[in-house]
Parts: sequence; structure tokens; C-alpha cells
Amino acid sequence: MKSENVLILPGWQNSGPEHWQSRWEALHGFHRVDQHDWMTPRRGDWIARLEDVILGCDGPVLLVAHSLGCILTAAWAEVSRSTDRVQGALLVAPGDPEREELQGLLPSWAPIVRRRLPFPSVLVGSRNDPYCSFEKALSLAASWGSRFVDYGERGHINAESGLGDWPEGVAMLRELAPLQGPQ
Repeated sequence: MKSENVLILPGWQNSGPEHWQSRWEALHGFHRVDQHDWMTPRRGDWIARLEDVILGCDGPVLLVAHSLGCILTAAWAEVSRSTDRVQGALLVAPGDPEREELQGLLPSWAPIVRRRLPFPSVLVGSRNDPYCSFEKALSLAASWGSRFVDYGERGHINAESGLGDWPEGVAMLRELAPLQGPQ
């Protein structure tokens, strides 16, 4: 897999410079899918942007999603005719836009698409994620046909989790497809 075909899908409000997604972008040459509006995300807009980026890639892609990016992956897979271009997806700490306190902030994201993904996936969940219960993460993994990785008590598996460059995550990504380019 060419490093530029590894697509980083941040969640709501994007991933800051110390987030493992941003570090992977800098270290490995992965490509962030930039969204028009990180603060008021609309599902249809994010799906269209992801489709455009995937169609612009030369060859197969890997998706590296965090939080709302995981929910985007499932929503995109339900409507896209380009899912055969995805070799696999690493889904980390899915957000839960069905939670009452988030429904008003993320109105277009509920209900969460719960269909089996048409490509291999690994979902990494935390037992103390403030944005998605462990039980919900397990349920999403089952719905999506994802291999589930119990990552213990690591919060939202983001910059505050102290993962640094998160080599364990890169190893999980390599299980989905061999990586080429800068490592």
C-alpha cells in the first residue's frame, strides 16, 4: 500500500498536532481527508468528500478513522459504489452521535449505520471512552463485522491518551495491508 493511499479520517473538530493521526500523517506520509466544516459536520458533505478523495487515489486505499470518522466510514460504505477500492479500515474509538447530549450537536449523524462493512476492519475500543461506551463499541464492531481490540482504559484513544506515535496502531494497520513508502 502506498503511504499516500492511507487515508486519515479524523472525527468532529479534526485531530490536533499531538494526536496520533496527525503524527502518522507527518511520519508516514499518510493523507488526511480534509473536510469543509470540522465544527458543524454534515454527514452528506463528509460522505461526498470521502468519495471524491477515494476516487482521486491511484490504486487501493486503507482508511484510518477516529471517533466520528468511524461513523463516517460506515455511512459512506452504505451508499458508495467505490467500496471495492478499500482494502481495509482501522476504526479507533468510535464516537456515539446517538447519545442524547450529542444529538443536537451532530443531528445528521444519527442513527448510526449498522451494516456489515464490505472490507476487512479492526475496531479499537477503550473501556473508559467518554464519547462511546465500551458496550456500544462492541456492538458497533459486531454490526460492522470488525475484529474488536479491547484497548483497556485509554480514554478516547487520542492525544490525551499519551500514545505518542502509537506504534501498536501502526502494527494493527499493517495487519490489514502491507505499507510502502516512508515508514
